[in-house]
Amino acid sequence: MAEVLPVDSGLTVQLQTIQWYAVYTHSRTEKRLMELLTAKGIEAYVPLRKVVHQWSDRKKIVEEPLIRSYCFVKVDYREYYNVLNTPGAVRYIWFSGKPATIPDRQIETLKVIGSTNLDMDCLPDTFRHGMHVRVTSGPLMGVEGELVNIANKKKVIIRFDQLNQVISISISPDMLEIVK
Repeated sequence: MAEVLPVDSGLTVQLQTIQWYAVYTHSRTEKRLMELLTAKGIEAYVPLRKVVHQWSDRKKIVEEPLIRSYCFVKVDYREYYNVLNTPGAVRYIWFSGKPATIPDRQIETLKVIGSTNLDMDCLPDTFRHGMHVRVTSGPLMGVEGELVNIANKKKVIIRFDQLNQVISISISPDMLEIVK
């Protein structure tokens, strides 16, 4: 699906140089998209982390994307739309009316982090200390409280004003929404 660009967006000037861009992908297609783009001669990168998956009969170390549904590409104007015409690519991430460019140093940092064997998680940067949040799914759906801390990807600490207590709950931040 091609994006319609405003004529005065400045995109033409931006795309004249080769830069890194973030591409939003279909669910669980990050690595496959990177392979397809690389086969087309387009520089693509998906930061990966090693995770132990356990089945009933065995454990296995697998690589999975550190940042889900994102693939980073280094392109210019000739390759810009070619990326979108690749199976798995949904759209470019935009910021302030134009595709968001990712500085080379940030991609290099991701590569350094990905080359380590450290235990890591990537959390959305949407939640802040003190925000009023509501659980959107699961057995606690509808429960509201103040976000005190995100201890890790699966543990959120919420203060319940009514109880005058702070309770640590194992719940993914993906199951929370900000109450306005």
